Amino acid sequence: MAAEDEQRDEEAPKRPNERLGTGRALLWTALSVPFPGSAHLRMGRRRAGGLILGAYLLGIVALIAAVVWLSTHGSDAVTVVAALAVQDRWLLGAMIAVFVVAILWLSIIVHSWSITRPEGPGIGHRLLGGVTVLLLCLTIAAPSAWALHAGYTAYETLGAVFGGFGEDGLPHDAADPWNGAERVNVLLLGADSGDNRYGVRTDSMMVASVDTASGDTLLVGLPRNLENARFPEGSALAERYPEPYGFDLLLNDVYQTVAEEPEELAIDPRVPDPSADTLKKVIGYNLGLDIEYYAMVDMMGFRDLIDAVGGIQVRITEPIPYGVHGGVLEPGLRRLDGHEALWYGRSRIGTDDYGRMGRQGCLIKYVAEQVEPTTILTGYRRLAGATKRTLSTDIPQTKVPAFIELADLVTDEGRMSALQLSPPQVNTANPDWDEVKALVQEAITGRAPVDAPSGEPSDSPTGESDLVEDTTAEAGAEETPESDRTEWQDYTGLDEPSPADPGRQVGSEATDLDMLCP
Repeated sequence: MAAEDEQRDEEAPKRPNERLGTGRALLWTALSVPFPGSAHLRMGRRRAGGLILGAYLLGIVALIAAVVWLSTHGSDAVTVVAALAVQDRWLLGAMIAVFVVAILWLSIIVHSWSITRPEGPGIGHRLLGGVTVLLLCLTIAAPSAWALHAGYTAYETLGAVFGGFGEDGLPHDAADPWNGAERVNVLLLGADSGDNRYGVRTDSMMVASVDTASGDTLLVGLPRNLENARFPEGSALAERYPEPYGFDLLLNDVYQTVAEEPEELAIDPRVPDPSADTLKKVIGYNLGLDIEYYAMVDMMGFRDLIDAVGGIQVRITEPIPYGVHGGVLEPGLRRLDGHEALWYGRSRIGTDDYGRMGRQGCLIKYVAEQVEPTTILTGYRRLAGATKRTLSTDIPQTKVPAFIELADLVTDEGRMSALQLSPPQVNTANPDWDEVKALVQEAITGRAPVDAPSGEPSDSPTGESDLVEDTTAEAGAEETPESDRTEWQDYTGLDEPSPADPGRQVGSEATDLDMLCP
């Protein structure tokens, strides 16, 4: 009977300051890692233990609810989380929360050992207890440090790429981030620079015009060899290169020309990159579009970006040779790494600028469709490093969440089409810029433009869900028989178009990229 009473006394909750043996103390301290507060309850500190364990269980319930919400809402929920994760205040708030929780948790572990360890143990027991508690603390400190590093990396990358809290001069309303605009236009630039060439050439120039309601996107490709670019009236470039002949170099030389004399030639020399900003405004002026933003990626850095997201899956229908060492991208459904994706968009062997322009449009489509927010999260370190090295833009940080939601709309619901301003519809040596503006407006609205003053963007509506309307029915023309239709336009005077060269398949109307990029 005495033995039973002694066992019941040992198993009963301890009064404050009544200690356990070293082994039992370490076990209860270890239990405070998955169930913080349990050691306090064991030692009779019910108020503190109940408060700690209750707060912990509430946190677990909230976490489970968040996981259920994410799983039931799918990609929409991931988009919302991603939009929050690119805002400074949410990032800072999350990092502060992680830091505070980690400190409290570590304090609970240490205090659990402090209230359970035996009094006056030998040096061996003290050493064993100290090492064990340190290892237990590391199980909380290590993932917390990883989360804090991830948050800081994202915070630093956003500040470096998007200029912190930089604004674009327009008020930002989260409920209406585009200020009522039906479309948002972004200039996408691929910059080619290297040790073996002077300066920077924007060999890839493309305007993405996105319908903010439907997600329908038109990619307007501009050949690098377009000549006689016109400049906005009153600008220093317009004075140095007056009409009718305009710029006496190629369009891809505008960036470097301004870079050599930014104070004299830039439209706004105060911005971080006056050359890119000027090129954005020049291209908008020549296309009759209000281009709000630009994003420029170094061509070699593009390789690192693709590697950071695990490559891009591409269907190649004909061999694409590349490089000076006889490399070939073989036909088939292949996952291209950064090096191969770079050459997929750059190779001109056996084709020309217009062929690679089409493949560059396909690359944008593939990236938009295949790069998921979860992919970005798993490779965030490599992606952040590559982004800081290679991407520059004037998109303000306040607009980044809106762009994430818009990109999700483009991927899930929008239709991507391409219009290449290349021969035969555009004479690159002496382009008719009024005709170019008409082509762009018709591709966007689906109808011929109303006459507008030269150099002025058209005021016609641009919010239709279909980028190109079928005008043959309105004109009373007979529908082309199904057997007579082809998958691409056959250009007179040019080589036979090839599925390997989507850019040669685009005619004077916008062409659906789902057809050109399988």
